[in-house]
Amino acid sequence: MRVLMPVPDRDFDVTEVAVPWRLLTDAGHQVVFATERPGTRPACDPRLLTGVLFGQLGAAAEPRRFYEELTHSQEFTATVGWAELDPEAYDGLILPGGHAPGMRQYLGSEVLQQQVGRFWALERPVGAICHGVLVLARTRDASTGRSVLANRRTTCLPKYMERSAYLATAWRLGRYYRTYPAYVEDEVRAALDDPGALFERGPRVLSARGTATDDTAAFVVRDGSYLSARWPGDAYLFGRRFCALLEGAQR
Repeated sequence: MRVLMPVPDRDFDVTEVAVPWRLLTDAGHQVVFATERPGTRPACDPRLLTGVLFGQLGAAAEPRRFYEELTHSQEFTATVGWAELDPEAYDGLILPGGHAPGMRQYLGSEVLQQQVGRFWALERPVGAICHGVLVLARTRDASTGRSVLANRRTTCLPKYMERSAYLATAWRLGRYYRTYPAYVEDEVRAALDDPGALFERGPRVLSARGTATDDTAAFVVRDGSYLSARWPGDAYLFGRRFCALLEGAQR
């Protein structure tokens, strides 16, 4: 099956892109990357490859290896453009996240939001992780004018995580961990009809991450054909559950 994964030109999260890509391709699916302009060769947030602060807070070794493999793949150098997308041509959509400044190109694009809205209306599998949930929160249902997430159960980057990362690094990196003035969780909750019932923050974690073999620290939320996750630590579980969504849709 063909899965669309839009990304900005730079600064996306290594793990949230590379892990789902690896799991999907290993399962026999095709991932098509989309950038604002077709043919752009995108690049991840470089700090996540070397360590954000004193070699800490970056991506783990295996996702970094997956990313290295991804950069040499054909699909990574043949991106399609957001404006030219035909949503009908894809079986699934994944919206990854990232928090560095380059993400604004992707998170704030009205063109991308329009295309995402068209895909959402097809009721095919949609997955969003971390800041990627903001794209859906900002996407309007053409028939109601409300966010497409208005009546859906969801998670996203929890406010306590975003605040903790910012406070720990602001003395050195400024607003590196604050893409926008509003916290991701606050904006996502504001898009929901009943945030108390629909928003799920998940278990409180700060450093423990899910891995290829251990989902103890991972958390995702599924609501029908929509799957959401909080942060890179959920990427393996997110990728496996999205593969299952695709397989269910295929049946």
